[in-house]
Amino acid sequence: MDSTQSLAWFVPELILSGTVLVLIFFDLIAVQRDERASGVGIVALAGAIAAVVTSLALWGAAPTWLFGRMIVLDPFAVFFKVLLGLSLVAAILMSLGSREVAGRANEGEYYTLLVSSGLGMLLMASAGNLLMAYLSLEFVSLTSYVLTGFLRHNRRSGEAALKYLIYGGVASGAMIYGMSWIFGLTGSMDYGVIAQRVVALDAQSQDALFVALLLVLAGFGYKISAVPFHMWAPDVYTGAPIPVTAFLAVGSKAAGFAILLRFFNFGIGDAAEAVPGGVAFLSLVMAICFLTMTLGNLAALPQQNIKRLLAYSSIAHAGYALLGVVVFREDGVRAALVYLTVYYLMNLGAFWVVMLVANQTGREDVDSYHGLAWRGGAAPAVALTVFLASLAGLPPLAGFIGKFYVFAAGIRGGAVALVVAGALNSVVSLYYYFRIVKAMFFEEPTAGEATLEFPPFGVGALVALATLTIVLGVYFGPLYDVAGTAMHVFRG
Repeated sequence: MDSTQSLAWFVPELILSGTVLVLIFFDLIAVQRDERASGVGIVALAGAIAAVVTSLALWGAAPTWLFGRMIVLDPFAVFFKVLLGLSLVAAILMSLGSREVAGRANEGEYYTLLVSSGLGMLLMASAGNLLMAYLSLEFVSLTSYVLTGFLRHNRRSGEAALKYLIYGGVASGAMIYGMSWIFGLTGSMDYGVIAQRVVALDAQSQDALFVALLLVLAGFGYKISAVPFHMWAPDVYTGAPIPVTAFLAVGSKAAGFAILLRFFNFGIGDAAEAVPGGVAFLSLVMAICFLTMTLGNLAALPQQNIKRLLAYSSIAHAGYALLGVVVFREDGVRAALVYLTVYYLMNLGAFWVVMLVANQTGREDVDSYHGLAWRGGAAPAVALTVFLASLAGLPPLAGFIGKFYVFAAGIRGGAVALVVAGALNSVVSLYYYFRIVKAMFFEEPTAGEATLEFPPFGVGALVALATLTIVLGVYFGPLYDVAGTAMHVFRG
């Protein structure tokens, strides 16, 4: 399909591109009139919703290649486009109610960068070529660096942006170096062609390919904050504005898994036995999975800043989702898709509560949640309890279903030791999750702590997310069926 014909199937990305241009001009006009661009968030929200709707309209479309095999349209790509689009919508809604973002002089630039980052994530989900994978990932990274440092007069935000830039630059350099090796060894940047030519490599070339894959894995692992590429996450999550933190934790991680799954599971993974030291490579990835879930949970135990605690929790959940990836089976991919969807609900909900409490108290530490249920925050406290219990994997919540499927895929794939480690790590996570629940319900407010008043819209969003978290824990069949359709990629 040539470029002109491809445009008809590229509508969500075109909408977000157009939204970026509108935001730039909208903000420029407002500045010239000495007005604050108060409506810029609404424009961004409208564009994001339109992108989600048009992505849904692509569900069921015949799989095909777009723009000369640079981008692929298939159920897998559409699934992630919808999930990433919803992540962008949620981030914009959070931003509209965040005191860190709303009303600032550079609000227009903020939403422009946020929508641009969402556009890059959609491209990551449908990249079928090493060049497009690299360009889209770098585009997301560059916008994320700036968003992290949005609070220009906040030293913590500036420090987080600098660390993010340094870590990202190293990971990006390693990744593109590995990609250049893969191109040199196989003579192609197309995932499908690479998978075919890997089988024909001689022993010496396979050794070189092994090193190349490790370098590429460093780049993808950085994006999903897998150990040992996780070091940026705690500082960045702590220093960035809370809506940006939520977007990185949910959207950026999902986009990272999309690009990882398409390359390793549907590209190189098809020829896993031909990968140099194939067993050794798979064992290495399994070790990363184990270290990610274990370090994430253990490091979360002593944390007092709730954003930093959720950052380490996010690392641990990357390990759980990786369990569905490392078995290199289709049911593992299906389980990973289910897990990423329920993770979206429960993690987004948790960060939304953090934002609402921070708006009222100006604090992000666990102590600020003392007696929250009795200080006017009964609904946020109950909702946060649901999200934390789901993150811990307790039934009958969506998080339990997500872990059940990835653990089942791990057992069928022979990774029993990883499943046992995942179950034990889930038990460990109960301590730091329910330390927050204890503070909210079983510790009385200290004298002088004011009663909190939460906006109806924010409370309504929490109720909706908590309800979905409960419903998907009981009625999960439709999600599992959708994931079953989405795991079939187009290999043309």
